[in-house]
Amino acid sequence: MIDSNSLQVSIFSPASAVIGHYTLKLEISQGQGPGVTYPLGNFILLFNPWSSEDDVYLPSETLLREYIMSDYGFIYKGQTNSITSRPWNYGQFEEDIVDICFEILNKSLYFLKNPSKDHSQRNNVVYVCRVVSSMINSNDDSGVLQGNWGEDYSQGTSPLEWNGSVAILRQWSAKGGQPVKYGQCWVFASVMCTVMRCLGVPTRVVSNFHSAHNTDGNLTIDTYYDRTAEMLTAQRPDKIWNFHVWNECWMIRKDLPPGYNGWQVLDPTPQQTSSGLFCCGPASVKAIKEGDVQLPYDTPFVYAEVNADEVVWLFEGGQVQEILAHNTSYIGKAISTKMVGSDERLDITSSYKYPEGSSEERSAFIKASWKLLEPRRNASSLLDLLGSENLKAKPVRLQLHLARAPMWGQDLPLMLYVQRVPVRDHVQGSVGLTVRFCAQALQHGGGTRKPFWRHIVHLNVDFEKELQWPFLLPYSSYRDKLTDERLIRVAGIAEVEETGQFILVLKDFSLEPPHLSIEVFERAEVGKALDIHITLTNTLMVPLNNCAMVLEGSGLINGQMTKDLGTLMAGHTIRIHLELYPIKAGPHQLQVLISSSEVKEIKGYKDILVAAAPAS
Repeated sequence: MIDSNSLQVSIFSPASAVIGHYTLKLEISQGQGPGVTYPLGNFILLFNPWSSEDDVYLPSETLLREYIMSDYGFIYKGQTNSITSRPWNYGQFEEDIVDICFEILNKSLYFLKNPSKDHSQRNNVVYVCRVVSSMINSNDDSGVLQGNWGEDYSQGTSPLEWNGSVAILRQWSAKGGQPVKYGQCWVFASVMCTVMRCLGVPTRVVSNFHSAHNTDGNLTIDTYYDRTAEMLTAQRPDKIWNFHVWNECWMIRKDLPPGYNGWQVLDPTPQQTSSGLFCCGPASVKAIKEGDVQLPYDTPFVYAEVNADEVVWLFEGGQVQEILAHNTSYIGKAISTKMVGSDERLDITSSYKYPEGSSEERSAFIKASWKLLEPRRNASSLLDLLGSENLKAKPVRLQLHLARAPMWGQDLPLMLYVQRVPVRDHVQGSVGLTVRFCAQALQHGGGTRKPFWRHIVHLNVDFEKELQWPFLLPYSSYRDKLTDERLIRVAGIAEVEETGQFILVLKDFSLEPPHLSIEVFERAEVGKALDIHITLTNTLMVPLNNCAMVLEGSGLINGQMTKDLGTLMAGHTIRIHLELYPIKAGPHQLQVLISSSEVKEIKGYKDILVAAAPAS
């Protein structure tokens, strides 16, 4: 009671309340007469990770600042030996984003089929996550993004050219739910992160390097090469993505036995159906680590993404000839997310699996294999074959290295290292090798283009000696042969003259684009002009044509800023000066993308702490 004419009332919504739009009304009744109702306003109820009674409760203010309140982050891409970070503007607190999030729920097939049933389940975070996972892609419904893993993006925007989620979500809403073109895994996952954080679910974006796409569930990915070292994509129903990106959401799993709460994998990239729709998860990260693949949802598929074996075959004359390699630790490497409170990368591989070769890892793999493979009557034939004479020791070891960081637009120096080692069938003496090299453009989804470069060398290696053989991959050979991701696979197959054995050596790498720098020389303040200086030097051997710049950053820019930059000649530098007027106090991130006809993804970022405007 404040005074005789006023009353202060606190209202607490139950943790079981469904999320969504509410109207708050006050009804006053006196005696036996009819009451009078007064509308007080509207509000939106979200999941509450600060409440210990909520299924998304996260008891750490530090983690909540990162996984709910932070409106920017990083996506990790590239290769395990050269992981690159790309900034992303989540923008979950931007005007109208929360309304768009509920628009997504209301356009789902779950809602359209049975609106009342769908609404009644919106207090169930597992259910809501599955709905959002299915709605971020457009394979079944009026989802947000249309995937495109080809190379023609002329009808939309290349996945490489998105800076953040806000522009994507606003475009989808403005066009009445028409899918936005185009997305790939990191775009799908980043948009889902925006939606889930906006709805109150702690969420992060996770990258898995050497990620298996195992369609038949046998925990084996078969890869094929011919004797010229060309990778034969057409023979490969399963793929190994150089990296794949998904989400983790934090929640209690009341639908599972005790012990599986915490981070759950959700993957909105359309890879396979789950309960009839293209969605994936939530799959408990703990269940994945322990090999408990029988637990819902889609745990076998995610388990294979991080644990499958790769078997590499020599393929000739329409059939496999021999096994070149059996890689038990190649898949599921450097699983990464943004470090809490930092711009650094955090390796979370140990959350998904025990150390390779440990007794715990072996036990979990046997448990998962038994549950997945036991129903398959013919599943053991390949595993039996792996122990055959096809895998006998080879008399030489091969390694392939780059002599320096690979820059796009430059010749690429490589070095082949050869070591002669004793084996039972060839203990001493020299061996002769014919090594056939092949270079192909590697696609993000694990496929390849036709070879653009071949090379043959003949070597003789003495017993217990090492040999180094340098060679060059010229820029002229790959200039117009790569995809926009600039990924190259150089493979070599050595034939041992004395034994007739074949030995495979590989090197995957992504070419680094020119470096972009962003400088701010003064204190940032809400409403006050802030000078931004952006510098880009074209370090390539060719001009960058049709350069265009896009700036984005929640709290710094309303929407996006764009600017055409024209042509940047080889060796030249462009300096751009512009002014921003920060909108909101607090830590923010400015993201800058410069794209050109030659290089689609030159990205940079600058963390900016904005002070509140002084009181008047």
